[in-house]
Amino acid sequence: MATFKTVTSHAVVVEIDDIDTDQIIPARFLKVVSKVGLGESLFADWRYDAAGAPRTEFALNRPESAGAKILVAGHNFGCGSSREHAPWALAGWGITVVIARSFADIFRGNALKNGVLPVALEQDAHARVVEAAKAGARITVDLPSRTVTVGDGVASFDVDPFAKHCLLEGIDELEYLLSFTPRVEAYESQRR
Repeated sequence: MATFKTVTSHAVVVEIDDIDTDQIIPARFLKVVSKVGLGESLFADWRYDAAGAPRTEFALNRPESAGAKILVAGHNFGCGSSREHAPWALAGWGITVVIARSFADIFRGNALKNGVLPVALEQDAHARVVEAAKAGARITVDLPSRTVTVGDGVASFDVDPFAKHCLLEGIDELEYLLSFTPRVEAYESQRR
């Protein structure tokens, strides 16, 4: 996993409440054994029509969305089933930060474990971010200081300290545990 410090990017706005994981990545795309290509299926039922043609009105299909690393959504993002494929699809499309009013707990945990930072903002700060993002402003999300900056406005967000440590170091939970191997080996050799 890559280290995560600060992301500055324009944003894609999908200002919808209660976006569930089946909308993020429909179940028919879960029959894979690799994360590769899941970004193409992100929001598939909203992005493509029945014939598979892109819907030009959907936010991710607009030319100005290309290269965005931040997705701005509404309240209760990632509700529904516990599929880990949802953050995989977001990351596969290039999203590294999701800003919303709130997140489903399981989605939040899966996102943090897969290098996607869920940022929950209170209503006023969220509204300022939505407005700025719609106007094409660049947004900076700084994990070390736990802040979101748009123009001269700054809002803070909470993140689990252990998840923050792992993101900053670019490690997952197993790599964190393995980092203690020298200490375990030293203890075991001393104990003999």
